Amino acid sequence: MDMTHIILYAVVPILVVMLGGFIAGKKGAFTGDNAKTLNKLVLDFALPAALFVSIVQADREMLAADIKLTLISLVVIMACFMGVYFIYRYCFKKNTGADAAVMALISGSPTIGFLGFAILEPIFGTTPSVALVVAIVGIVVNAIGIPVGLSLLNASDAAQIAKKNGGKKPNPWKPVLHALAQPVAWAPILAVVMVLVGIHWPKELSPSFNLIAKANASVAVFAAGVTLSAVKVTLNWQAILGSILKMVVMPAALLIVGLVFKMDPLNLKMLVVAGCLPPAFSGIIIADEYNTYVATGTSSLTLSVILFMGFCPLWIWITNMALSSGFLA
Repeated sequence: MDMTHIILYAVVPILVVMLGGFIAGKKGAFTGDNAKTLNKLVLDFALPAALFVSIVQADREMLAADIKLTLISLVVIMACFMGVYFIYRYCFKKNTGADAAVMALISGSPTIGFLGFAILEPIFGTTPSVALVVAIVGIVVNAIGIPVGLSLLNASDAAQIAKKNGGKKPNPWKPVLHALAQPVAWAPILAVVMVLVGIHWPKELSPSFNLIAKANASVAVFAAGVTLSAVKVTLNWQAILGSILKMVVMPAALLIVGLVFKMDPLNLKMLVVAGCLPPAFSGIIIADEYNTYVATGTSSLTLSVILFMGFCPLWIWITNMALSSGFLA
């Protein structure tokens, strides 16, 4: 496997587009307010369209084709997600629940919706297996992770408001309902339901969604660069820890669990690479939308994107070594 090809075609484009947004922000062509507008475009329109179309074109047989892939993706990714939340909520005294929720949405989620195909296809080819991994991990991250993260974030905000209102407890279901009302949450959930009940999606309708969906990755990465230019980079221990949890802990956990349960070798390789993808850009978009933990979250994402250039080939090599050593024999 040509690592130079992987870096040039799967990694460098992310850095180039983010750098373009950063330079545009520094030169004043785009401002922090412009970045919020771009983020709203992605979060409310482009990303939901991309997720909906990519999931709804699957079928029940595809989702059930490898139950190990589905269960391991669900359990490990959500365990890492909640692990990041509890670490940032209870190990750092100054953090609020909203801060922890934002870091879970960033460092506890791979950016599969934005970069899944862009990274995996240059490495493993354009195959149904790649589409399967992207679809399943995408469902876990976007149909489960984002609603959970938004619920935790909104619950924390509601609790803070309650303190100001004499301690009156808020409706515990309100944050959940608010989270599920967001397009980025209900669109993938709707797609999953349609697939499970067997509702056929006409292919002729996909181009109408694909046009806006194609703006997803490029606009999100560019907006992340603009956001970075508008905030002070804070490479503190929290930002560094977020990168370690995302680039080291998550892929390691996926590899270990996959080996223990003897996953299909190709699926395991793709899942490990998916696990070491940079943090979810949707987390930064949500952080910016709620004006919560933006500086540290953006700094951690930027550091992770840079580290991904080295960790992607490294995890491929580690996985190949583990497989050739006979762990799945």
